[in-house]
Amino acid sequence: MAVSGSYAYVADGHGGLHIINVADPAHPGQVGFHDTPGWARGVAVSGSYAYAADGWEGLRIINVADPAHPGEVGFYDTPGLARGVVVLGSYAYIADGDSGLRIIDVTDPAHPDEVGFYDTPGYAYGAAVSGSYAYVADDDSGLRIISVADPAHPGEVGFYDTPGWARGVAVSGSYAYVADENSGLRIIGVADPAHPGEVGFYDTLGLTRGVVVSGSYAYVADDDSGLRIIDVADPAHPGEVGVHDTAGLGWGVAVSGPYAYVADGEGGLVILRFSPYHVYLSLVLRNYQ
Repeated sequence: MAVSGSYAYVADGHGGLHIINVADPAHPGQVGFHDTPGWARGVAVSGSYAYAADGWEGLRIINVADPAHPGEVGFYDTPGLARGVVVLGSYAYIADGDSGLRIIDVTDPAHPDEVGFYDTPGYAYGAAVSGSYAYVADDDSGLRIISVADPAHPGEVGFYDTPGWARGVAVSGSYAYVADENSGLRIIGVADPAHPGEVGFYDTLGLTRGVVVSGSYAYVADDDSGLRIIDVADPAHPGEVGVHDTAGLGWGVAVSGPYAYVADGEGGLVILRFSPYHVYLSLVLRNYQ
């Protein structure tokens, strides 16, 4: 899921893309949706467009300038199973399953086109981009670091084979935070991308599926253990400071201001208000329609 301005954008599997007005977090409501042709697994938002990683149907680009009436303006059918997407500048970076990282030029959203790719050794689940590097959560091959300075010729510069199954990744400063499923949250130093190394970890209670980092905290979607908030101010000694056991299965998380938004499987969209050491349930929206 993604949050931009007053709206949350949820990749809802066979339900496509749902747009939820969260201007009043205590009373969220769906304002629009777009039924993508595939299985919406990830979403990113940039400007007036939402970019959906739509499984076997690749990248779908949806105009959300009018959230009540979103509509597809273009698509690119990637060769693999699009699971995750991040957009930076004129490019969309797709974690494309067994087809690795695909780089799509979206300068013209109506005519997106692949400009480069790197076939990672594992199964690309998620990606993050910072500076000239893409960081790929590559299942049993861990974290792969790929130079995208020249998008037409991306190349791996380093990797760290995490002990679990890398499902998601976030980057903040000199660290990459890997949601490593059965091995919890792994914190990898990437100041030297050619020689990344683990500096700390926190073994969460559940299966770590997704992670975002805001300030000194990592927010972890932890499957049947809900949302876990990890203090990462000292990356070598992370520690859990808050938890909310959601009703469903936490698969994705976004943070905006004092709110965390959890994509909670059958539990729907869960909105939580928190302070650093306390998490409060604001509202659970179980039925989008």
